[in-house]
Amino acid sequence: MGSKNRSYNSLKKTELVVLVCIICLLTLPNISCQTQNTGMANVISERKAEEDHRQDSADLLIFIMLLTLTILTIWLFKHRRFRFLHETGLAMIYGLLVGVILRFGVHGQRDLNNVTLSCAMTSSPATILVNVSGQFYEYTLKGEVRDTDGQDVPDAEMLKKVTFDPEIFFNILLPPIIFHAGYSLKRRHFFRNLGSILSYAFVGTAISCIVIGLLLYGCVAFMKAVGQIQGDFFFTDCLFFGAIISATDPVTVLAIFNELKVDVDLYALLFGESVLNDAVAIVLSSSIIAYQPAGDNNHTFDGSAMLKSIGVFLVVFSGSFALGVITGVMTSLVTKFTKLHEFPLLETGLFFLMSWSTFLLAEACGFTGVVAVLFCGMTQAHYTYNNLSDESKDRTKQLFELLNFLAENFIFSYMGLTLFSFQYHVFNPLFILGAFLAVFLGRAANIYPLSFLLNLGRKNKISSNFQHVMMFSGLRGAMAFALAIRDTTTYARRMTFSSTLLIVFFTVWVCGGGTTQLLSFMNIRVGVDSDQDNPITGVDGIERRGVRHEGAWPFRMWHSFDHKYLKPFLTHSGPPLTTTLPTCCGPLARCLTTSQAYQSGGGLHDEDSELIGNEGMGSPMYTDTAISAVTRSSSSNHLYGPKVPSG
Repeated sequence: MGSKNRSYNSLKKTELVVLVCIICLLTLPNISCQTQNTGMANVISERKAEEDHRQDSADLLIFIMLLTLTILTIWLFKHRRFRFLHETGLAMIYGLLVGVILRFGVHGQRDLNNVTLSCAMTSSPATILVNVSGQFYEYTLKGEVRDTDGQDVPDAEMLKKVTFDPEIFFNILLPPIIFHAGYSLKRRHFFRNLGSILSYAFVGTAISCIVIGLLLYGCVAFMKAVGQIQGDFFFTDCLFFGAIISATDPVTVLAIFNELKVDVDLYALLFGESVLNDAVAIVLSSSIIAYQPAGDNNHTFDGSAMLKSIGVFLVVFSGSFALGVITGVMTSLVTKFTKLHEFPLLETGLFFLMSWSTFLLAEACGFTGVVAVLFCGMTQAHYTYNNLSDESKDRTKQLFELLNFLAENFIFSYMGLTLFSFQYHVFNPLFILGAFLAVFLGRAANIYPLSFLLNLGRKNKISSNFQHVMMFSGLRGAMAFALAIRDTTTYARRMTFSSTLLIVFFTVWVCGGGTTQLLSFMNIRVGVDSDQDNPITGVDGIERRGVRHEGAWPFRMWHSFDHKYLKPFLTHSGPPLTTTLPTCCGPLARCLTTSQAYQSGGGLHDEDSELIGNEGMGSPMYTDTAISAVTRSSSSNHLYGPKVPSG
């Protein structure tokens, strides 16, 4: 009996071993299959990543070739002295041609490995997590691939690859353009027309925004009455359009002005307005977005909401202004109290990074980087530039000039491409016609009434011919495009973007191309040397150029304080602080005054010396020291340093 039990137990063990072996043999193919599937998935993923890398490189190559072709054509135009078409308009034409080819001539292949799943959602999340056999994968939203009728959008994936993230324009392309505008500002002509420029930039931009918004709201009401509008378009949307389209960018006109040496006051008025109204427009658009009344209807008028928007405008603008100035002052102090000038490459690198970080710092703090980097550029030109080595002075000017040129032409090329590559255009003929009319009337309401009021207090009047040129030269460009493309999620914003694109095309090609003929028709003087305008003779017999004109009283109030205290504190120029501060501040003055300040003898650079009041003449007139070669050689040379970037 015991032997039978032992044999039975032995048999059970044998069966158990055989059963385990059978299970192992059955599961081995599954394990090897899972391993093989994982390896195949990795291979497919690597191939897909490599294909995407090649496609992205090809897309960037398209834009590089566009810029290369634009530069070569620009050279041909300049060689032939052909001024009808500026490089920005040419870049847009090349972008249009490439857009046509991509839209109608090139068709991308659909990826058959994609798996389509249906999932009902009320919104479009930016990212989703997908659980695949216990492994989580993250997918990002690239855009709509099917329309509202369920039909596939043709070549959606291919066209999406040539559509840039709007944040690229704000964080990469706009900062060098705006900084260069402030850094290359001709401060002598800017400050002597400061009051008029501020009026056009602040009051004029607000008037233009309101006029355009009201006219478009009437146009939209008419479109609703005749059934020509398919979505919501509120009054705040009209005001938003008025804000972004009020940002002028007369780059074409200013290039022609500079080449023909047009009257310096006309140049200063147009350039100064375009520089500042970009900043005003972006803050104004942010304030309109912040308009949120209480109640069920978020688009009704609410006095408290309007006051909130005004408060947002003031806080954002003043905060951005303060950040830009503070960053510029910090850079000035670093370059003054260190010996970075002994290493020009490090000096230029620090200057570049501090300037660019101003934009990002303002955006991170909830302010506007455009305003911050603009005033940072002006502060850097006024203070930091004086502390740089000669090599860094040349290098910074050339660096930002190059970045401005490439970024600007890239944006205009992309504008042309976007006309055909953008998937969600809404072209409404009635709205487009109303937008063109509103922009024209808004510009007229800005220029003519303000010019009339300004002439009441100006000694150097803004002539009617100047006003007509400023009216005609209010082109729209990079800033309006960047603001419009930043948000295209709603029907109203898509219609706004499409109309803005057409307005930019028209103003650059038609208004920019007709500038030369307009100057001739209006009898605007050309060939003016900005360093020889308005010569006068002082009591000492030295020929000087009066820059008083309308007086620019805000500048007169600030300049004396800047010359005595700020310039000596932040730079090696100006009179030493030991001679301007009270005696009780002697130790502090000696600590803050460098040896270079004593060596310079209180001299200023040319453009700064141009703005100093001639005390010997007993008048508040501001003059520059344009002395003849003979007189200059007999005077103390240390009074005149190297020219500032805007020269």
